[in-house]
Amino acid sequence: MIAAVLFELNKPLDFVELALPKLEFGQVLVKLYHSGICGAQLGEIAGVKGPDHFLPHLLGHEGSAIVQEIGQGVKKVKVDDHVVLHWRQGDGIQCTPPKYLMNDGRAVNAGWVTTFNECAIVSENRITPIPKSFNLKTAPLLGCAITTGFGVINNDAHVKIGQSVAVLGSGGVGLSEIQAASLVSAYPIIAIDIFEHKLELAKKFGATHTINSNIQNITTEIEKLVGNNGVDVFIENTGKTALIQTAYELTSSKGKTILVGVPKKGDNISIYSLPLHFEKIIKGSHGGGVNPSDDIPRILKLIEAQKLHLTQHVTAEYPFDQINKAIQDVREGKTSGRVILNFNPNIS
Repeated sequence: MIAAVLFELNKPLDFVELALPKLEFGQVLVKLYHSGICGAQLGEIAGVKGPDHFLPHLLGHEGSAIVQEIGQGVKKVKVDDHVVLHWRQGDGIQCTPPKYLMNDGRAVNAGWVTTFNECAIVSENRITPIPKSFNLKTAPLLGCAITTGFGVINNDAHVKIGQSVAVLGSGGVGLSEIQAASLVSAYPIIAIDIFEHKLELAKKFGATHTINSNIQNITTEIEKLVGNNGVDVFIENTGKTALIQTAYELTSSKGKTILVGVPKKGDNISIYSLPLHFEKIIKGSHGGGVNPSDDIPRILKLIEAQKLHLTQHVTAEYPFDQINKAIQDVREGKTSGRVILNFNPNIS
């Protein structure tokens, strides 16, 4: 197979041919059709968590695929099943991660799931079957963007009807948080970003108010909308320490600050912690705390009932061979919703 491999931090991915090893216990071979690009991959390329001891390695954690072969012990899927690939652990076996070989014999590392490659050997607990009638192009969103956003609202923030919610960063996950907040009747729902095209899209997903922090002061605008006490729930998606501190300061004394974005290693926040001894909460989210085996079927029911639509989340598509351009466009904020890589553009 052909894969886009990270050989060096802060460098473009390189296309290489990799040999597929034989399947081991709990492993599943899939053929990728579409993959999303998440901020997590931008962070991996930039080394935000520190030195990367697994280079060279594969990337990508949300995708759609069709099962080609199953290893011993696998019961969750069968050959020809359509599946979502996700980084959160679901039901099933957690296998040994595969190691691929380049033509010169050098090894390329991979985790339990990767999606920046034509095929992938993934762990049984990193895939969830979906109906064959479901659109494979939007299915990758169920691997991270939608499930994480909904999990943040349901599991991390426990948003109640009528609570105020501010979402800082209106990318793929941010839009899902806004959409989920709208479904549980939060009010107001405030989208904050530096790009006007992202804020316009946020309105379509349920944002009742928007703040362009390039030209507006976040503190001033939040106080205009909810008063001096702050919002009930403030979700921070950027991982920038100054914005994390702002989010915390603008959260009410009984509210919750939910951190989805991850700061670069060594970048620390400074907060006034006394309110945490009473009712204020600051919490880091780990993928919204979802179990894909439970949450993906629930979201599929919403889609089937037409209470949730995924097509408007996909705002840009790139062929796989343009992955570096796609990554750069996401990094520069040129795209608004989720970017999808197409391995076979003729298959939807």
